[in-house]
Amino acid sequence: MRYNFLIVMAVLLTSCGQSDENVIVKIPEASGISYCTNTDTLIVVNDEGTYYEIDTKGKILQKVKLGKYDLEGVVCEDKQIIFVREDKGLLIVERESDKKKKVIVDSFYEGKNLALFDKKAGIEGIAKVGNIIYLAKQSKKKKNSFIAVVKLTPYPGRVLDIIEVDVADIAGLTYHNNALYMVSDKKDLLIKYDLDKKKRVKKVKLAKGAWEGIAFDNKGNVYLADDNGRVLKYKKKALGL
Repeated sequence: MRYNFLIVMAVLLTSCGQSDENVIVKIPEASGISYCTNTDTLIVVNDEGTYYEIDTKGKILQKVKLGKYDLEGVVCEDKQIIFVREDKGLLIVERESDKKKKVIVDSFYEGKNLALFDKKAGIEGIAKVGNIIYLAKQSKKKKNSFIAVVKLTPYPGRVLDIIEVDVADIAGLTYHNNALYMVSDKKDLLIKYDLDKKKRVKKVKLAKGAWEGIAFDNKGNVYLADDNGRVLKYKKKALGL
């Protein structure tokens, strides 16, 4: 009886994720993540307008409250951090001062060029390559879920193209080695989209979670943000990437 009891307890603990050795830090409502190349750190955002800077082992280096913003995605650059606000647009913050520099696009729900987004199916992920940003529109229906290719400047931004991904609920996005990587919250999927071939080239099934962010460092590691309150770290090979 004792042996059977121990087996049941082990199964329960594993299913709850309590024994997951890939969890490096617990952050409430982790809804986006980005790797900072110049400092070898990561920025993690949450739905309550807060961002955390952590090292690659999960140690929290700083916690900054920006305000009442629903932050859903982030891109970390050497001198600034670009945040996605699901119900508004983009917010830029200077890394040195942590002061709001300016809101580049006050709203993505006004004007002809960016009327593709709405408050019921807003922006959930962001990636940036030069002057081009990629914005993931989250939708429970795959026919309404896509990546918008946007030229950021001159202001206002304008949509150059639409990437159809044929997967519902894209909630996290990043750029790595000439490919877009995205995660689906609803489907528990990690997807690789080759920008040269202009097609999806890999699909990886993830464990059950509320996946809302993905990032790569320069040492072959992948980081996943789970809105249930976790950040996980994997080797690329472990995920088949």
